[in-house]
Amino acid sequence: MKLQRNGRSKALAIGAMALVSSLSLAACGSDNNTNSTASGGNSGSAAPASAINCGKPGSLIAAGSTAQGAAMDVWKTSFAAACSGTTINYQGGGSGAGIQQFNQGKIQFAGSDSALKPAEVDASKAVCTGGQGIDLPMVGGLISLVYNVDGVDNLVLDGPTAAKIFDSQITKWNDPAIAALNPGAKLPDTEIQTFHRSDDAGTTENLTKYFAAAGGGAWSYPAGKAWAGKGGQSANGSAGVSAQVKQVKNSISYVELAYAQTNSLKSAAINTGASKPVAATAENAASTIGKAQAAGTGSDLALKLDYATKEEGSYPLVLITYEIVCDKGNKAETLDTLKSFLTYTASDAGQKAVGEKGYVPLPKTVTDKVNGVIATLA
Repeated sequence: MKLQRNGRSKALAIGAMALVSSLSLAACGSDNNTNSTASGGNSGSAAPASAINCGKPGSLIAAGSTAQGAAMDVWKTSFAAACSGTTINYQGGGSGAGIQQFNQGKIQFAGSDSALKPAEVDASKAVCTGGQGIDLPMVGGLISLVYNVDGVDNLVLDGPTAAKIFDSQITKWNDPAIAALNPGAKLPDTEIQTFHRSDDAGTTENLTKYFAAAGGGAWSYPAGKAWAGKGGQSANGSAGVSAQVKQVKNSISYVELAYAQTNSLKSAAINTGASKPVAATAENAASTIGKAQAAGTGSDLALKLDYATKEEGSYPLVLITYEIVCDKGNKAETLDTLKSFLTYTASDAGQKAVGEKGYVPLPKTVTDKVNGVIATLA
């Protein structure tokens, strides 16, 4: 299904925000997108100044997830416009790199598309004096299986077939498994060119969690940030793989919805076992995210997603993008700015602004909890 960057796409995202906000939580771009400071870069839907409590002027340095790069640009632009003297510098590099820099004490927070693992929490205690790193869910995302195949506009894949494609077990576009999911489609007798992330990425981890849950055993590797499948070519960041798919015929990769829209890439629908394939839309992702289960304890708000969902209209390839901070032991000179900025990103205005960019705003039941924890950071 091809998603266009027009009024319809904006309406879909806003509609998704309304839908996901009504759900209760069960049991509880381009290269510029990742390398700009608060005073420049992408334009976005600026929040009214009244929606932002600036706190003390200051400067924050952060890094990590490229999936949230476009969202971070919107948030930085709005915050800088409202808060004179404050700058937010967010560098990409992937979730793994962000967590590594956070645990080295080089940045004030990290963006990650997967929650901290126990070993990463233990490592964080060295820089979070008297505390540890925690996960704050900040916005939802949708992972699109983006493809570039002439004459194929409505590709359908399922978990086992997608896993085999990305592991080079299926190598031709007219393979019987793909043909069975796409009756009537003119699939070419050409080699499939897959692209995967070269950097350690939470997007990769979420994709491989989907393969593990819905791949019917076709994916034999542990889910993780580092790519483990056979074959294919690699590119850095969401912007890198998006650019490759746009340029290379008969290719396929995985990127967040915002990058699919920005690059006008076609996204495959997913056969989940529901009555019809589920399109890669913000509303369908909202249905899945709204049913996330609480996985963290205490001030850690990590969520567990159902990648094997078969519910009607629930798109399974989703992610939660987190901001990782110290619950205690934050640097005194940046703590006020950190709390002010994160409070804005988790606010109704902050969530609405990125909802217009292809992200999936989190339910208010989640953002209320996030803001409750932000207030306690020390």
